[in-house]
Amino acid sequence: MSNPTDRPARRIALLKALAHPSRLAIADALQSGERSVCDLTALVGADISTVSKHLRLMRAAGLLTAEKRGLKVFYRLKCPCLLSFFECVDGLVPDSPAKPDADARRPGFPR
Repeated sequence: MSNPTDRPARRIALLKALAHPSRLAIADALQSGERSVCDLTALVGADISTVSKHLRLMRAAGLLTAEKRGLKVFYRLKCPCLLSFFECVDGLVPDSPAKPDADARRPGFPR
């Protein structure tokens, strides 16, 4: 059984593992099923070593599982509930960039 005081640190590690455009694209692509490293390399548009580093970081955070079949490695989301998390986040993010609050630009306004 894990220590409940470790939970915030594990959550931070998981969120950091998603905090990169390439890793978000990988997680999004894996929501529809497993993909090979080659498929993900084409999706991200980076070289295979860069994509492998992203995948290694995501596995270490507990987001992914991997299975080697012959010469290829296939990745899948460890927890399909990530889709629900993204839907929740999408509900919080406005469709257009927010304009700075007029009060926030005033001198002396607490930040």
